[in-house]
Amino acid sequence: MACGLGATLLGAAAVLTAPGSAFGANLLANGDFETGGTAGWSCSGGLGSVVASPVHGGGKALAGAVSGANTAKCAQTVAVQPNTSYTLSAWVRGSYVYLGVTGGASTWTPSAGAYTKLSVTFTTGAAQTSAEVYLNGWYGQGTYYADDVSLDGPGGSADTVAPTAPGTPTSTGKTSSSVSLAWTASTDNVGVTGYDVYQGASKVATSATPGATVTGLNPNTAYTFTVRARDLAGNTSPASGPVTVTTDNGTVPAGFKQAAPYLYNGWGDPPNPTTVMNATGAKWFTMAFILSSGGCNPSWDGQRPLTGGVDQSTINAIRAAGGDIVPSIGGWQGNKLGPNCATPEALAGAYQKVIDAYGLKAVDVDIENTDEFENAVVQDRILGALKIVKQNNPGLRTILTFGTSTSGPTSWGNRLIEQAKAQNAGIDVFTIMPFDFGNASTDMYASTISATEGLKTKLKSTFGWDDATAYSHIGISGMNGLSDTGETTSIQNWTGIRDWANSHHIARLAFWSVNRDRGCAGGGLQENCSGIAQSDWQFTSITAGFTG
Repeated sequence: MACGLGATLLGAAAVLTAPGSAFGANLLANGDFETGGTAGWSCSGGLGSVVASPVHGGGKALAGAVSGANTAKCAQTVAVQPNTSYTLSAWVRGSYVYLGVTGGASTWTPSAGAYTKLSVTFTTGAAQTSAEVYLNGWYGQGTYYADDVSLDGPGGSADTVAPTAPGTPTSTGKTSSSVSLAWTASTDNVGVTGYDVYQGASKVATSATPGATVTGLNPNTAYTFTVRARDLAGNTSPASGPVTVTTDNGTVPAGFKQAAPYLYNGWGDPPNPTTVMNATGAKWFTMAFILSSGGCNPSWDGQRPLTGGVDQSTINAIRAAGGDIVPSIGGWQGNKLGPNCATPEALAGAYQKVIDAYGLKAVDVDIENTDEFENAVVQDRILGALKIVKQNNPGLRTILTFGTSTSGPTSWGNRLIEQAKAQNAGIDVFTIMPFDFGNASTDMYASTISATEGLKTKLKSTFGWDDATAYSHIGISGMNGLSDTGETTSIQNWTGIRDWANSHHIARLAFWSVNRDRGCAGGGLQENCSGIAQSDWQFTSITAGFTG
């Protein structure tokens, strides 16, 4: 059936007499996908994403996650001139990859194990002023990849309307060498494809979304920025209003830094940690979960012994390979220590058993759900216990991990932070979990940054810290690929989050989980894969690049 379709499409080109000639200018926006997103392209079912591997040129390529019911068609409409010849080309990889013009010519390859160039020429009609070009795979044939897509020919003049001016940008964060900006999106009669950030007359950043981070700045220096929007036809908006931001003074507080994705021996085809470490450069893992085996007695998952079992074997292997672990105590479900240990002292004793079993450098309490997080008595008990173990174990780092809204801590998160201050608990890192917001269309990069900035603001107001000190007490723990509520954290999203975390010198970066750090595009929510197109251990490799 696929071969028949290809033959039909190949025969569909309309040939006109005496067409105009093409002039070798690529009319496509974001044809190399180096923006890190699919700006300019519309992909059916939201199945198009940008990946870092495999690529043909540069550092990014399009991945179309074909399913049994969707060919992951990605299309872009451009302005063209009537009665004119154009050449459409792309480098593609995969089975049954199609390249064509809607209503016109197309070409395809049945099997491309490595990047292969597809090319097709077409001629516009006598009154044609726009053309839609597309790429797609075929039902059930697996993910296809495309890169360096080009439409060569003279641009049309169908769209002469410029986008509206973006809203005046605001600063959403800064360091000694960078400023993060956000602004209200522009509108356009066809569609905005990107934004350019200017410092005076110099373009200093570009973005496909209404936000960007300008890097390479000097410490303690005032900079003024404006923003302009672009559309598919290359029309440019008026400049936004200006914003002036002064960078930090360059002092970065010393402190705990940890890149530690979750590894769980309880389900999800647990990978060999040494294999993952060798492939990615990862050194730390967050081992989940320490629960109660009855009363105030700690064990792995409430059933596996602290020592002598598979979890100890995993830890031994990680340490033998030059790495280390931090245990996650608690989690969303199960019989937890917080409610089962009657006093802070008893709970500290349970924590101490875990510390002693492995000679730990850090402990993480993942405080969730109504039995711990949304329980004032248990919140205070956990904080009291962490204060005790920190006093009894000089140098031990203590981490609290909890949920968040898109704008920062919830009321229960605010209470936890306030009580940590009131009890002088000495918490080293407050880690938020910016996912499961409940809306599958959530922009996971923007929401993660917004939630983290909200946490920073709360830490500043509670502890009296400056920006840099607050960032140095913050952690981010995401969920790779599909979340429980259908959100998608893409490779592009997570790379951007990692880069933002480095530029703001936060303390910790983690994600749930290494078990899921394998591709299964269109596979939905799974225990042993991410549900999106990716290479094995790609999120772990990105996380290993977090240095704080």
